Amino acid sequence: MSPSFKRGMRDGVRRYLPFSVGLIPWSLVTGITMRSAGLSPFEAVGMNIIVFGATAQIGTLPLIVAGAPLWLMVLTALALNLRFLIFSAALAPAFDGVRQRYRWLSGYLMTDGVFAACVDGMNQNKDDPDWRLGYYLGPSFLSWGVWQACSLIGVLAAGVVPKSWSIEFMGTTALIVLLVPMVRQLPMLCAALVGGLAACLLQGLPLRLGLISAIVLGIGTGFVAEHLLQQRKHHAQR
Repeated sequence: MSPSFKRGMRDGVRRYLPFSVGLIPWSLVTGITMRSAGLSPFEAVGMNIIVFGATAQIGTLPLIVAGAPLWLMVLTALALNLRFLIFSAALAPAFDGVRQRYRWLSGYLMTDGVFAACVDGMNQNKDDPDWRLGYYLGPSFLSWGVWQACSLIGVLAAGVVPKSWSIEFMGTTALIVLLVPMVRQLPMLCAALVGGLAACLLQGLPLRLGLISAIVLGIGTGFVAEHLLQQRKHHAQR
C-alpha cells in the first residue's frame, strides 16, 4: 500500500466515523429480523455476508416466509437496491484508473453511509487515484466490520431484546438521518416525496409490491424531473 493510499484510508475513516453510529441499530435490527423470520443463525450470517444490504435483506424476508417465487425475490432485491446505480454513476469518475478487481470490491462494499460521507471528497481530489481508493475503502471496510459484528449480535440476541425498546424504529431513524442530507436538488426532492407518498398509499399491496412500486415511481419521478430541469436550462441559454 502506498503512503497516499494509507493517508486516504485515514482521512476516509475520520470522515465516516459520525455516519457509522447509525449502522449499529440498523444492523442489530437486521440480525434480529432475520432470526424472527425463521432463518437459522448459519443462514442469517450467510445472508448477511453474501447480500450485505439491509434494505434488500429485510425487504425479501417476508417473501421468503410467504414462500414467494424466486423471481419475485430477485426482482424485489434489485428494485430495493436501484439507488446504488445512481450512487455508482456519481462515483464512477473517481474510479478512473482503478483496477477492475478493486472496482468489483468497491461495488460489493458500497453503502448509503459511505457514499454520503465520501462522494464529495472523492470527486474533488482528481489528481491522486491511490488516495481516492483509500478514502473509499477505509470507511467501507469499517462499515463492513461494524455491520457484520452488530448483525451477529442481533442474530444471537433475537428473542432476548424487549420489544419495548423499539430498535426497529431506531434503525429507520438512522437511515433517515443518512438520506435526508443527500436531498439537495429538486429532482432528488421530487423522487423522495413521490416515493414516500406512494409507499404510504400502496403499503396494503401483497408481497411487498407496494414498496417495489413506490421505488420505481420515485426513481422515475427523479429522472423526469431531471430531464425537465435540463430542458428548462437549455431553453434559458438560447
